[in-house]
Amino acid sequence: MTNQPLLNDTDNISASAAWVAIVLTAVAVLLLASLHVLSPEFSPSWRVISEYAFGHYGWVLSLMFLTWGVSTWALAAAIWEQPRTRAGRAGLGFLLLAGLGEAMASVFDVNHEIGHGVAGLFGVLGLPVAALLITVSLGHTEAWATVKRPLLWLAHLTWISVVLLMVTLVLMTVQMADANGGKPLRHAPKALPPGVIGLDGWADRLIVISNCLWVVAVAWQAIKLRHRQIPA
Repeated sequence: MTNQPLLNDTDNISASAAWVAIVLTAVAVLLLASLHVLSPEFSPSWRVISEYAFGHYGWVLSLMFLTWGVSTWALAAAIWEQPRTRAGRAGLGFLLLAGLGEAMASVFDVNHEIGHGVAGLFGVLGLPVAALLITVSLGHTEAWATVKRPLLWLAHLTWISVVLLMVTLVLMTVQMADANGGKPLRHAPKALPPGVIGLDGWADRLIVISNCLWVVAVAWQAIKLRHRQIPA
């Protein structure tokens, strides 16, 4: 009779998929950082990430979005059986949707208005919903209970960053119109007019960073839980 460990709720975690999620997330962040060096003409304070498509390194942006999307799908594969509640299972659906939006952005850049809009809707809104639903569901299990609080903080940061982007966009739009004599601008200027505060670019980048942090944190915890079940 062999001495095999009993199956438990962490045996169905895919450590390999979790590693893929971590590595590709890191690659996506590095690609985003490289764009700040490759295209310094786009001020990160008020030019959103998608505008890098107007520069000479749009392919780097496309690769960033693609790796970001695949990393999100890899996380879904890693923890597919972990959420036990209906809300948690719905969260997995939103996670797949978020990955679809991120990957779609690699094909539909800002020059494809409708496609890029749909990609943004799926990616920007899908991940915060997924993060909250999945985190709460995982927190109900014994294996994940110890990390529920930090994961929940990161999950909240994903939607807070979206709110910050909306607020900063409205603020800059109003200030731009005021600087233009009350008329809205049709195209982004090359430089901000005096008195206009541009923070939407940082808020946009915070969305990417907060989403990536949550993905990496969940994936890392999944790896730790899976390794605990491997007998010496």
